[in-house]
Amino acid sequence: MDLSTARAVVSGRASGLGYASAKRVIDAGGHAVLLDVNGEQGEASAASLGERAKFIQTDVSNEEAVRAAIEAAKEFMGGISLAVNCAGVATAGRALGREGPWPAENFERVIRINLVGTFIVTKEAAAVMQLNEPNDKGERGVVIGTASIAAFEGQIGQAAYSASKGGVMSMMLPLAREFAQFGIRVNTIAPGIFKTPMMAGMPEDVQASLGRQVPFPPRLGEPEEYADTVAFIYGNTMVNGETIRVDGAIRMQPK
Repeated sequence: MDLSTARAVVSGRASGLGYASAKRVIDAGGHAVLLDVNGEQGEASAASLGERAKFIQTDVSNEEAVRAAIEAAKEFMGGISLAVNCAGVATAGRALGREGPWPAENFERVIRINLVGTFIVTKEAAAVMQLNEPNDKGERGVVIGTASIAAFEGQIGQAAYSASKGGVMSMMLPLAREFAQFGIRVNTIAPGIFKTPMMAGMPEDVQASLGRQVPFPPRLGEPEEYADTVAFIYGNTMVNGETIRVDGAIRMQPK
């Protein structure tokens, strides 16, 4: 698949990993639609990307809202060939905290946004992709989910987040197998500790300390490096049903 003709739907904050991915598509010559609940940030991000970008305020956990957004994205771009799922929350809490057991509704919210939201965007985008004319390799589209190294080495307090990201990783292979008949590839990226808006809110010394925990390079990951992986997956037909860790070889400790 050629990124210069990509018609991408990117969910998640309209900043950080999602924005970097959309910018990569736009810089290559493609089109991108940003989906996010943050209207102000989303409008600003789309405006900075130019006329081939559009923002649609969307709650990815709401099936009807996503369906409407995907339809609007299809109309704007003339179709969809790439979906990148970056929407998510990282709410943490000990199952047995100082104030008692963690409320199940907190756990369910994380699962609803991170896992169910990824599924909703994926299946709605794939429903549009299956109608594309295949390229000379038989491809009609690519879906990318965002897991996390927490899917492998979740820390204390990350039960909900790890479960949601483990679910994102686990559902990709059966989806890749199901969508193979349509020429749609499905993959997952599992980032390590990256410079995201959430991380940017932490003190500089805390960010530096986290970066030093990475074996090499000993720093936080750049959103552009996530976007590099998106571009690699999109362009390599043989990469399918795979989870790629992008983490500098870090393996997280219990806490």
